[in-house]
Amino acid sequence: TSFLGGWIYILMKDQDKEYVGFATLPNQVHRKSVKKGFDFTLMVAGESGLGKSTLVNSLFLTDLYKDRKLLNAEERITQTVEITKHTVDIEEKGVKLKLTIVDTPGFGDAVNNTECWKSVADYIDQQFEQYFRDESGLNRKNIQDNRVHCCLYFISPFGHGLRPLDVEFMKALHEKVNIVPVLAKADTLTPAEVKKKKIKIREEIEQYGIKIYQFPDCDSDEDEDFKQQDQELKDSIPFAVIGSNTVVEAKGKRVRGRLYPWGIVEVENPAHCDFVKLRNMLVRSHMQDLKDVTRETHYENYRAHCIQSMTRMVVKERNRNKLTRESGTDFPIPMVPGVTDTETEKLIREKDEEVRHSPKQCYIFC
Repeated sequence: TSFLGGWIYILMKDQDKEYVGFATLPNQVHRKSVKKGFDFTLMVAGESGLGKSTLVNSLFLTDLYKDRKLLNAEERITQTVEITKHTVDIEEKGVKLKLTIVDTPGFGDAVNNTECWKSVADYIDQQFEQYFRDESGLNRKNIQDNRVHCCLYFISPFGHGLRPLDVEFMKALHEKVNIVPVLAKADTLTPAEVKKKKIKIREEIEQYGIKIYQFPDCDSDEDEDFKQQDQELKDSIPFAVIGSNTVVEAKGKRVRGRLYPWGIVEVENPAHCDFVKLRNMLVRSHMQDLKDVTRETHYENYRAHCIQSMTRMVVKERNRNKLTRESGTDFPIPMVPGVTDTETEKLIREKDEEVRHSPKQCYIFC
C-alpha cells in the first residue's frame, strides 16, 4: 500500500510540473466580475397605454413606478416628450445588477408628433458624449456607464402594422441603439392575428430598411437545444407580450396573469405570449451581447465621428494659421458670416494672391 501511495504522489508531482495554471483565468474573471457587479440600461418607448411600465415590473419582479403620476386625457395632449430614469439595485444568488430603466412618457401622445423622437435621440447621444468625455479625461478608473444598451419599442396591436411614427422612430435611432420591437397587449389578439401581424411587421421592417437588433449566429460547436432556442427567438420578432403584476389562481396553481370572463391569460405561459422568451433574451442569454454591440458598434461609430470632427477642426485651424503667416498679418483672419469654411479658404487664397501681385504691397514689404 505504501508503495502504491508513493507512485500516486510521484504522478501528482509530475502533473503539477506540466500544469501552468492559466486554465483558471475564467474563474479569476468570474470572481472579479461578480465582486464588481454589473450594470444594464434599458429604454422603453411607445405611446401611453401599451403596458410599458407593467411589462418592466413583470420582467424584473420589482416596482419601479411607485411614485408615478397618471395624467388625464387633457394633460396628455399638451404633454411634451420627457426622459425619466429609474435605477434599482437587484441581487440574485450573490450577483449584483444595477438596472436603469429609461422611460419616455409623452411619446406619441400629442396631436402633432413631428420629430417627437428627437429628444430620445438627443438623450442617447448625450450619454455617448458623457462617456466619451470621461474616457478621454484623467480619471478613467471609475467611469459610470449610462449608455443605453437596449430599446424596447412597443408597437400598438391596433392597426394593420407599423404606423408612420413607428417607422420614423426606429429609422432615427437604429444607428444609435439596439432596437427590439415588441407587440404590446397581445391578449387583445387571437393567435392567428398575432402570427399574421408579426409577419406583416417583419416585412415592413425589411421594406423600410430598419436595422433592429440582430441575434448573433450560433457557433458550430453549440448543442442542438441552444441552436433551436436561438432560432425560436429570431422567429419570435416582434415579441408578442402581456404584462401583469397580479397573481391569480388557475387550475389550483397561483400564477401571474390576467383574469377575463372567458378564462385566464398567463404571463409566463409560452403558449399564451412571448414574455418568457423576451425575458430569457434580455437577461439570461443576450444581455452581454447587447452591451458588446453597444460598445463595439454604436459607441464606436459615435466616437469615430467625434474624432473625425475634431481632426477636421484642427486641420482647418492649422491651414488658417498657415495662411495668416504667409500673408504677413499678425491678426487672425475673420470668418465671413454666411459662407462655408471651403468658400472662406478660397476667398483667403484669392485675397492673398491679390496682395502678392499688387506693386504697392510689394513696395511696402520691401
